Amino acid sequence: MTRVSQQRGIDATAIYPFHASVTEAELTELRRRIDATKWPERETVPDASQGVQRATIQALARYWATEYDWHKIEAKLNALPQFTTEIDGLDIHFIHVRSMHEDALPLIVTHGWPGSIIEQMKIIDPLTNPIAHGGSAADAFDLVIPSLPGYGYSGKPTDTGWDARHIARAWVVLMKRLGYTKFVAAGGDWGAIVTDELGLLAPPELLGIHSNMPGIFPADIDKAALSGAPAPAGLSADEKAAYDRLQFVYQKGIAYGYQMGLRPQTLYGIADSPVGLAAYFLDHDARSYELITRVFVERASEGLTRDDVLDNITIAWLTNTALSSARLYWENWGKVGFFGAKGVTIPAAVSVFPDELYPSPQSWSQQAYPKLVYYHKVAKGGHFAAWEQPKLYSEEIRAGFKSLRS
Repeated sequence: MTRVSQQRGIDATAIYPFHASVTEAELTELRRRIDATKWPERETVPDASQGVQRATIQALARYWATEYDWHKIEAKLNALPQFTTEIDGLDIHFIHVRSMHEDALPLIVTHGWPGSIIEQMKIIDPLTNPIAHGGSAADAFDLVIPSLPGYGYSGKPTDTGWDARHIARAWVVLMKRLGYTKFVAAGGDWGAIVTDELGLLAPPELLGIHSNMPGIFPADIDKAALSGAPAPAGLSADEKAAYDRLQFVYQKGIAYGYQMGLRPQTLYGIADSPVGLAAYFLDHDARSYELITRVFVERASEGLTRDDVLDNITIAWLTNTALSSARLYWENWGKVGFFGAKGVTIPAAVSVFPDELYPSPQSWSQQAYPKLVYYHKVAKGGHFAAWEQPKLYSEEIRAGFKSLRS
């Protein structure tokens, strides 16, 4: 992976333009490795209970090796304003698109795992250019989309300490360095946890946060779900549904989280094999996997295309960030609950997409965010909401932050 940026000077706070370029030799080597995959026998069950099914990953591999064109997404990336800047000794890569509209609200959006800035590219124009997407000038945002440390084009930490709280502090530095005195924040997956941490830091510049995977579970509920206990008595129907889904995540749906949280450096296989990396990334959550299977095996249209899925995998392969991204779980293991309420007291907005890991009940959302300014159940969409349903996600962002505009 060739990274091209302006020659650095002595100013550690400087912001430099960024351009990415991949050589044909790198792409040829990727295809060679895909073709050289040593395939195991198929699973012994007719479903996905043993993991990513061979038919799904082989369909992905065939398309990846023969038809997929990385240069399409590379051109889209390089058509956007990309930059790097050093924060706490680490290069942070980010997209920064300013709206043409005055008084646009600055917004920093954070991706998760197994993700990248590619997940947020579809929401850039709807949020920065709302008139073209059914909104008004009053809905406009300036958009900042950073690559998490160890992900994509950001630097890879060489020491410990880059946990979610540290990233949140870095995002405050980034927004202030860009000249913003007021801003809002949003994110899903790890982006949601980083955004919650921003809410806990509550810097005076931060007006509020939005989450599509909010930390909302009371401590006793979170503990019971983790233990595998039956749902506590007295839960409402919405709370019971959330509890059951959370329990499934803990018991059957987050094996990768335990591996990366405890022993990320052992995952050499996904750094060495593109198909291994793809399979590991696909096995994130049951509903997303079902969607991706339909895209590759049934060739259905599910909000994501085959190229969407492979863009996100390929950027991780080309930047060799399989292990550096995995360490984010290790950095936070035992420090921060993934799904529990964290004590955020600044204004917050919650959007509930039905195929998220769990549907957040309004009751627990209100308890977790006492200054809840917006709560809405969306008609469709899952864990990677901005990527899968950019129109709906953008509408949620507009509505969620509307009351916080001056």
